[in-house]
Amino acid sequence: MLCCMPGVAFVPALLVSWSSAAFIISYVIAVLAGHVEPLVPYISDTGTKPPESGVFGFMINISALLAAITMYIRYLLIEKQNETSHFVRSSCNMFTLCIGLMGCTGMGIVATFQELAVPSVHDIGALVAFGSGVVYITLQSIISYKSCPRWNTYFVCHIRMAISVVSCVAFIPMIVFASKISMTKIDWTPGEKDYTYHILSAICEWTVAFGFIFFFLTFIRDFQ
Repeated sequence: MLCCMPGVAFVPALLVSWSSAAFIISYVIAVLAGHVEPLVPYISDTGTKPPESGVFGFMINISALLAAITMYIRYLLIEKQNETSHFVRSSCNMFTLCIGLMGCTGMGIVATFQELAVPSVHDIGALVAFGSGVVYITLQSIISYKSCPRWNTYFVCHIRMAISVVSCVAFIPMIVFASKISMTKIDWTPGEKDYTYHILSAICEWTVAFGFIFFFLTFIRDFQ
């Protein structure tokens, strides 16, 4: 089905499919192995212990590469559209690309440096990945509005901005609640210290992560 898509629409489609599979497969393996509780673990918790750690690291690194390719194609697409419409400065487009690539680098760090092995490096990578990702999709939403009505419909722009707002709103409490957790562990049980902060932060993390996935899903039509 991906190969039948016109243009380069298969790239964001593959990114969305692969990233969703990476999260779900790692989660299922980790839960079945008894390494995490089924109720909203951190995404990184599902890729900390073998065998899920190998699957998580491999698939997230591929996701980071696919995201970088998608962002670069998006950059080229806007540059080409801008030749006739002049709706955004080239420097702004380049800045947005650089922010996105920073997020991809953060994803690579998260996949390579596991949560329990090198927690400080892992946390920095996660902060870069989520922070840069939120800024990237927000800038892309603004650029989308500027390209209306010639290159985008207002309906698509509203969807992108709504996803950006939800992701931004979820990102802040994700960081706040995570900062209140006093220990690094993956085997959480209800009732123990900091469990509530863990659950709330994890819910926000999954919200932001799938916000990115749904945002890139809206690129498919553009890439056709």
